[in-house]
Amino acid sequence: MKKAIKTKKAPAAIGPYSQAVESNGILFISGQIPIDPATREIITGDIKNQTDQVMKNISEILAQAGYKHSDVVKCTCLLKDLKDFEAMNEIYKNYFTENPPARAAFEVSRLPKDVLIEVDAIAIK
Repeated sequence: MKKAIKTKKAPAAIGPYSQAVESNGILFISGQIPIDPATREIITGDIKNQTDQVMKNISEILAQAGYKHSDVVKCTCLLKDLKDFEAMNEIYKNYFTENPPARAAFEVSRLPKDVLIEVDAIAIK
């Protein structure tokens, strides 16, 4: 059985998908981009500002579903420019202070709304 997860504390989906779906104790969080859920506007600025907003959005979805950062087992980070990898890590590491999840990071040619980063996550209870 699957259950769609939705919170107003994270941006609404900008397409035909759920913010997250839970099934059998596994939470699949859709790719989050740096949208401020209150204004529905893209956070401007550098990769650090955008990464922080993305991670805040993921945090809110985790909380809504009853999960913690320590439950996250895998993330995928999509970056517009892989030169931003180290700066992204400076912010990302603050959200996974112990036993960080497995992760892949890729440079992609373009992301929705021309943002600098998108991150998805999988968490298990």
